[in-house]
Amino acid sequence: MDQKSLKMFVDLANNLHFGKTAEANHVSTSTLSRAIQRIETEVGCNLLHRDNRTVVLTQAGQQFQQYAQQQLDNWHVLQLSLRQEQTQLQGKLNIFCSVTAAYSHLPPLLDQFRQQHPLVEIMLVTGDAADAFEQLSSQSVDLAIAVKPESLSRQFYFHPLAKVPLTVIAPSKVCHVQQQVNMPVIEWGNIPMILPEHGIARKRFDYWFRRRQQGKPNIYATVSGHEALVSMVALGCGVGMVPQVVVDNSPVKDRVKNVENIGEIPPFELGVCCLNQHKANSLITAFLHSIS
Repeated sequence: MDQKSLKMFVDLANNLHFGKTAEANHVSTSTLSRAIQRIETEVGCNLLHRDNRTVVLTQAGQQFQQYAQQQLDNWHVLQLSLRQEQTQLQGKLNIFCSVTAAYSHLPPLLDQFRQQHPLVEIMLVTGDAADAFEQLSSQSVDLAIAVKPESLSRQFYFHPLAKVPLTVIAPSKVCHVQQQVNMPVIEWGNIPMILPEHGIARKRFDYWFRRRQQGKPNIYATVSGHEALVSMVALGCGVGMVPQVVVDNSPVKDRVKNVENIGEIPPFELGVCCLNQHKANSLITAFLHSIS
């Protein structure tokens, strides 16, 4: 039983007039009459009492009217649902960020995006924040949460999210490094340092240490990722400079402490980045729009 026939029957049941119903459905009265007869044949009983002047629903016709209206309503709901799914964005979005950013900054961004575009699949890649722009350049990912470099290449688009303060941390447990940091005058050149391998964090440290005017730093180790740096400081291996947000989200935050009176350190500017040439991509555009 097709939807058009059901609609004609419902219209006829509502106005009880063959001529008006035929005109509203853009068919002849004979076509309408044949459609009603086919429905009655399929149902197996009369649905209408009709003569030259009047049309009246039988008891079976009243029951069938409810059934037909329900079927039409269900069909309309299904059409809207299917149409909505087809117009919604679909695909896969690859995002790179540090482990800390995956806890601290990414969740609210994804919440906003997924509410608007629930059919988009999110693929998360975590790693050293200093590798974010390399991940974008190699097109391994579509978006990255990254620290804005001092000189941003024109190939990248950067959407700012927050200012992230930096701090110098030392072990909180009693050890040789803690004793060095607790001296009235800190001999920074003698204290073992845990440093990032590369990136803007390493540049921030180098600039900060030069201002101490205590020669070259005593590098104990270089690590990939601020999370590993915090862990090594917690073990008593040395002192390091890290974003405060990494300390706040570290499982070993109770085993490190901020060193006081370290002077001013410019904060990081954290943001969402992509290649400018990919900014027009519908998924990337939608993500950037959702966080604006």
